[in-house]
Amino acid sequence: MEAEPKPVEPVRTVVDGVVREVRVPALAAAPAHGSLGDIPFDNAAQAPNEAVLARKQADGTWRDVTAAEFAAEVLAVAKGLIAEGLREGDRLAIMARTTYEWTLLDFAGWAAGLVTVPIYPTSSALQARWIIHDSGAVACAVEDTAQARIISAERINLPGLAHLWEFDTGAIGRLVKAGERIPDALVHARRGNRTPDSVATLIYTSGTTGRPKGCVITHANFFAEVDNSIELLHPVFKSVSKEPASTLLFLPLSHVFGRMVAVGCLRARVKLGHAPSIRTEDLLADLAGFRPTFLLAIPYVLEKVYNTARATAEKMGRASSFDRAARIARRFGESTEGKAPGPVLRTARALYDPLVYRRIRTALGGRVRYILSGGSPLGRRLAAFYTGAGIEVFEGYGLTETTGASTVTPPQRPRLGTVGWPLPGTAVRIAPDGEVLLGGRHVFAGYWNSGQALPYGSWLATGDIGELDADGYLTITGRKKDLIITSGGKNVAPAPLEDWLRAHPLVGQCMVVGDNRPYIAALITLEPDGLWHWRQMRKKQNVPMRELVRDEELLADLQRAVDEANQLVSRAESIRRFAVLPGDFTEERGHLTPSLKLRRDAIARDYADRIDELYRGPRQA
Repeated sequence: MEAEPKPVEPVRTVVDGVVREVRVPALAAAPAHGSLGDIPFDNAAQAPNEAVLARKQADGTWRDVTAAEFAAEVLAVAKGLIAEGLREGDRLAIMARTTYEWTLLDFAGWAAGLVTVPIYPTSSALQARWIIHDSGAVACAVEDTAQARIISAERINLPGLAHLWEFDTGAIGRLVKAGERIPDALVHARRGNRTPDSVATLIYTSGTTGRPKGCVITHANFFAEVDNSIELLHPVFKSVSKEPASTLLFLPLSHVFGRMVAVGCLRARVKLGHAPSIRTEDLLADLAGFRPTFLLAIPYVLEKVYNTARATAEKMGRASSFDRAARIARRFGESTEGKAPGPVLRTARALYDPLVYRRIRTALGGRVRYILSGGSPLGRRLAAFYTGAGIEVFEGYGLTETTGASTVTPPQRPRLGTVGWPLPGTAVRIAPDGEVLLGGRHVFAGYWNSGQALPYGSWLATGDIGELDADGYLTITGRKKDLIITSGGKNVAPAPLEDWLRAHPLVGQCMVVGDNRPYIAALITLEPDGLWHWRQMRKKQNVPMRELVRDEELLADLQRAVDEANQLVSRAESIRRFAVLPGDFTEERGHLTPSLKLRRDAIARDYADRIDELYRGPRQA
């Protein structure tokens, strides 16, 4: 068993008693040559028989794919791409759910010297057309017929799109067939032409306002991100138990978070599986069959697992027992920040482990020991619960522009409620107005077609507001453009209130309002699963939704959740009134980005009347 490296201590810059900048030295050297396209072939040369991926079979079982097998598939598909006329530097768009074919085509594109361009599988025709047009993609691979129809309908507006391939109708097999006469040496020559500074991918931002912009991510950006993550998160990527490290990826590969971990797994030879469906029953079945040792998840998924477990306990008449177990788990998790938990707390945790905590671990496959959380703040409460339930949580913070995480919880040094220290090789600075600035080799090269590159060594302004504590841990408190200024001049960051409320079983989404208003209010949507359970428990299955949103029992339960959230802030920042909406915020209605961020302007416009109502009549005392 390898010795586990200790986190590198951060270097802090203090100005007037306040930490303004933190740097952590890199743990991994920057490669002087090569590209991501080399990874499958390096793996095949070093460990040809090691399982690096797994594919789900028709009967529900999983078949291992060795390093040698994957390299052979990548080579065959890369030859097909060359045979179809794609030249070095051409852009190849991929629009699919999280599938084996996605990762295969990604690496084959890199091996052929191409630049891959992800498109969210839920994108509208207009969004997909914009990304293909702006990137200049000459080929697009989609998963199914529905997506193929979306792109086909737009081809009249995309004269540069020469190829459209569909996974479900055998596109991979046809590419392999087309490339049979292409010599292997041509692929290897193209790989040899790529350098760390070559462009690897264009990842388009979700775009909370305006059109998405293409982030130019180089191979060097990916190497800086994944190599330092692998070294820092030693127990995750370099399993220190008898069980080989593995993960089941269900987050979209079109998002930088999922893509970064997929690349990291291939780089570290961690067995990677793909789960295209995130429907609860499908995902639970895949987790049970694959049995990963770690997962990456957004807080919404972790909230759903917790709330489902709590609802199940309530249905069995054991809600109070679950709540006690949750409190003990949170206390145990919080104790990891300082001195070891005492004997009474350890005994109480051991008592509830088989009754509650083990059931949650079993729902995640039974072997999960670590969770990488990102996308939005997890919150102290959930982080402490999962830690106490026997799953170590590494929370990270980053942007598409930083190839994923820029900060992460250091192993064995958690500080709940923060997003950790800078990733090794990264610097974090707090500007005078509180904005978080980031620097490092993982910071992107600039925006596509902008005519401007980001000079190496410059600072990236994130638009997020945060603060560094005395030990260098970063806390994100909100978005700079989302700050609310009440008519009384109070600055309010909505994120802490929204994050707390979204953790409640009944709450789907929450948007805090109050800009240039006398007090803070909120729009709340209901979470379908939580609402179904609430209806069942209170015998209100047949109450119409238009009446339910005014139901006194429901409003009382939500008021208690609001009261809890208000304890996080001062009186002037607290939510005085809220409105329950009959429908959820969705991407289809233009209220959410593909990564589930609120489009605040669109919501404020569409619900302007409801917001106005919150400021009429007496407010809550």
